[in-house]
Amino acid sequence: MSASSLKATLHAASWCTVVMALPGFSWTVLLLLCTLEQLGALAMHTEAGLPGLEQPGTLAMYTEARGPGLEQSGDSMLLAGGRVKRGWVWNQFFVVEEYTGTEPLYVGKIHSDSDEGDGSIKYTISGEGAGSIFLIDEVTGDIHATERLDREQKTFYTLRAQARDRQTNQLLEPESEFIIKVQDINDSEPRFLEGPYIGSVAELSPIGTSVMQVMASDADDPTYGSSARVVYSVLEGEQHFTVDSKTGVIRTAVANLDRETQDRYEVVIRATDMAGQLGGLSGSTTVTIVITDVNDNPPRFPQKMYQFSVVETALVGTAIGRVKAEDSDVGENTDMTYQIKDEEGVQMFKVTTDSNTQEAIITVQKPLDYEAKMVHTVVVEALNKFVDPRFVDLGTFRDQTIVRVSVLDVDEPPEFRPPSDLIEVQEDAYVGSVVGVVTALDPDAANNPVRYAIDRDTDLERIFDIDANTGAIVTGKVLDRETAGWHNITVLAMEADCEELEAGTLHGLIWGPDPDWNFERYCAINEPPDMFTCGIPGALCVAGATPRLPFFTNDNHSQVSRASLRIRILDVNDNPPELATPYEAAVCEDAKPGQLIQTISVVDRDEPQSGHRFYFTLAPEATDNHHFSLLDIQDNTAAVHTRRVGFNRQEQDIYFLPILVVDSGPPALSSTGTLTIRVCGCDSTGAIQSCNSTAYVMSGTLSPGALIALLVCILILIVLVLLILTLKRHHKSHLTSEEDEDMRDNVIKYNDEGGGEQDTEAYDMSALRSLYDFSELKGSDGGGGPGDGGMISNLPSELHALPQWFQNPDLDFSMFRDYISRKVDQADEDLSVPPYDSFQTYAFEGSDSPVPSLSSINTWSTSSEQDFSYLSSWGPRFRQLAALYAGHKGEEESEES
Repeated sequence: MSASSLKATLHAASWCTVVMALPGFSWTVLLLLCTLEQLGALAMHTEAGLPGLEQPGTLAMYTEARGPGLEQSGDSMLLAGGRVKRGWVWNQFFVVEEYTGTEPLYVGKIHSDSDEGDGSIKYTISGEGAGSIFLIDEVTGDIHATERLDREQKTFYTLRAQARDRQTNQLLEPESEFIIKVQDINDSEPRFLEGPYIGSVAELSPIGTSVMQVMASDADDPTYGSSARVVYSVLEGEQHFTVDSKTGVIRTAVANLDRETQDRYEVVIRATDMAGQLGGLSGSTTVTIVITDVNDNPPRFPQKMYQFSVVETALVGTAIGRVKAEDSDVGENTDMTYQIKDEEGVQMFKVTTDSNTQEAIITVQKPLDYEAKMVHTVVVEALNKFVDPRFVDLGTFRDQTIVRVSVLDVDEPPEFRPPSDLIEVQEDAYVGSVVGVVTALDPDAANNPVRYAIDRDTDLERIFDIDANTGAIVTGKVLDRETAGWHNITVLAMEADCEELEAGTLHGLIWGPDPDWNFERYCAINEPPDMFTCGIPGALCVAGATPRLPFFTNDNHSQVSRASLRIRILDVNDNPPELATPYEAAVCEDAKPGQLIQTISVVDRDEPQSGHRFYFTLAPEATDNHHFSLLDIQDNTAAVHTRRVGFNRQEQDIYFLPILVVDSGPPALSSTGTLTIRVCGCDSTGAIQSCNSTAYVMSGTLSPGALIALLVCILILIVLVLLILTLKRHHKSHLTSEEDEDMRDNVIKYNDEGGGEQDTEAYDMSALRSLYDFSELKGSDGGGGPGDGGMISNLPSELHALPQWFQNPDLDFSMFRDYISRKVDQADEDLSVPPYDSFQTYAFEGSDSPVPSLSSINTWSTSSEQDFSYLSSWGPRFRQLAALYAGHKGEEESEES
C-alpha cells in the first residue's frame, strides 16, 4: 500500500472517529457508514497497488460509501504528461441543523492524493452557499458552516470542488459536484393547520360514534428518526369524547349526550411527536362539537285548561283563540299537528296549525247560539309531525288539553221561520185578500215583539201590504197576471222595544221617505196617526192630549232582518182569444169551390194549466154566407175555403167574413174577428196580377228597399229647403244691418267746387239727398215763375238761411268732460277688454243747449233774421248763392212794404 493511500485511509478513519461524537441514534448510523467506507478504501488502494491494473487516461475517485462520488471525467491537458493515477478524497458531508455554537461548524474536508502537504495545491468550492454559508480552507480543504441552518427551509446544498496549482492556477483534478446535506433534529412541534375544528354528532348516539378527524403536521424529516411521528391524545373533554392516537379520529365516549342539557362541547386535542416519547414536542387545538337534535321529547301543553269567549254572532271561520304545546326539541322536530278529539268539538269548531309559530288556531266551524248552549268544552290534542322510531320506547309523543269556549249573548235581529219562500195567489183575488203570512221571532231571551214591513224599493207600486203585527201579506191593488206574473218583495222584521213617552215630547226624526213605513215603524198601538203629530216638519211627536202610551221604536238599523218572497200570480181565464193578426186574404176571380184561401190562428193572453183549446165557427151574422166556409182543423187553427165557382170583381171586390173564436174556459170566453177577402185577377197559374185596391197592390209590390229610398229622397229635399231658407235669412239680416247703419258715419267728400247749383253735371245730388229727406222742406206757396229758369224755378218758395254759431263765453263744458272721464275710467277698469288703446265714440250732446241747431235743413222759419248781403262781396264763385239769399231777401221786403 502506498503512503498516500494509507494517508487517505487513516484520514477517513479519523473522520469517522470525530463523527462518533454525535449523540443519540445518529452516531450509530454514521459509525456503520464509516466502517463500510474504510473497507471500500482499503480494497480500492490494494487494487491500485497491483501492477497492470491501472487504467490509462482515467482518475480514480474515492468517496464514502454513503456519500455521493465525484463524477469520472477526463482532461486531456492533465493527462498529456503521463499516466498518473489521481482522485478526490473527502469525508461524508453532513451538517447538523440549528447549530448554536460560537465557532464555525466543521463540515468536512476535501483532499487530493496528489497533495503532499507543501501548500502547492489550492482548494476552492462554488455553488449554493459557497463563500457565504460555507467557507473552505484553500490549503487544507476543510469546509466550515458559518451560519445556522434549518432543514425545514432547505434540506441540502449542491456545490462543486476544484483543486488548482497555486502557481499556475491550472486544474490539477477535474471539477466535481458534491452535496452537503442538513441533518434533521427534532426542532418543530406538530401543528394543526386546518383549524378551527367544528364537528357535530346527534344526541343519544352510541359509544364509539365517529364525530370527526383532526390531523397535525410536523415539519421535521419523516424519513429520519421519530421527529415527525405524531400521536394524538385528549387534554380536555375526555369524559365525553376519545381520539384515536394514530388517526386523530374523535369518537363519543358516552351514550347519553343530551342536547337539551348541553348542546355543545369544547374538546382540546394534543399532538406529540417522537411517537409520544419523553422529550418530544407537542401542539394542541380546540375542537367544538355541536350536539344535534333528535326528536326525543314529546310536546307538552303548559296548561291543562284554556278558556276563551266568543259572541254568538261570530261568523264561520272567526278565530276564537290560540294554544301552543311546548317542545324542547328544535327544527322540524318541533313541527306539530293539532286535532280535536271530542265529537261535539269537531262539529262546532275547527283547529289548524300556524306553520310559523306552531300554534293551534281554534276557529268557528258552525254558527253559535247562546240560547241553545252557552259553554262548549273542546279537547285539543297535539302530536309531533315527525316521529323517530328509534325513540318510540321513550313514551307517547302527544299531549292533550281542554279548551272551554263561552258563548256571549248579543242582541240579534229577528229570525224568520221560513215556510216556503214561494206564495201563490189567484189574479182575481179581491183587494185586501190575504196572500200569505210571514213569521219572525226574537231569538234572544227577552223575546221582544216583532214588527213587519215591506221594503217599498221592491214594491214601488204598492201592490201588497203587510200587517205590522201579524205579518199577514194582503193585496193592495187588483192583480193582473198578464201584466206581471211574478212579484219579488222583501219583508222586513225588527224588534219593537216598548217605551213610555209623555205627551208633547219630541220622539225623533222620521226615518225614510215613506210615511206609511214610518208610521208602521214607530206606532205599535191602535191609535190614529194624528195622535202622533206635533206640527214639526220631519219630526214625530206624541200629541198633547194623548196620555202616556206604549210606543215601539227601533233605531238600530242593523237589527232588521230581511226575507225575500216570490209571489206567483195564478192565471184565471179572464181574456178572450183573439185572431193572431188582422188577416187579409185574396181570392182569384176564377176560383173553384173548396179552394183554400187562408189558415187562421188565434192568441190568448191566458195560460191555462191544461193548455189552450180553441173552437172556430162563423159568427151568427155570417150564417147566410154562401161564398166561403170555415173548417176547424182541431189543432187551434182553422181553414177558410171557397164555396162557389168564380167571383166577379165588378159585382163585389171585397168580402168581410166574421169568425167566432171560443176558448175552453172555465169560464169559456169568446171573441169575433173579421177576415178581409179581396177578389183579384190572376193568371193561368193562379198568381195574383191585380186587385181593385191600389193600396193592397202597392203594399204587395213595394219592397222595403224602395220605401227606404223614398224616405231618403224626402229627407234630402227637406234639408235643401231648410238650407235655402237659412241662406235667405242670413242675407236679409246682412242687408238690414247695412240699412240701420248710423248716418253720421257716412261722410261724403267732394274736392271740386263745381259750377254752382245749376251745374248738374259736376256731381250727383242723389248721393246727398239719399242721406236726408227733403220732402218736408217744400213749401205750399210754390216756386218761382217760369221766367226764373234752371234750378231757380224748382227751388222751394221758402229758403232757409245758413245759421251762424258763435261761442258763448258763459258755456260750461264740465259736464262733457266728466262724462268722458267716467267712460274712460270704466274702459280702463274693465278686465274683459283687450289691453290696448281703443277709440271710444260718445254720442252725448248734453242737455239744454243755449244755441239753436247748427244745420239749416231742419229750420222751418218762413223768414230769415240775418242779412246775407255780405255774400256779394265773396267773389264770383258765390254769386249764385248771393243771388239766391240776397235776392230772396229783397223780394220779401218789397212785399212787406
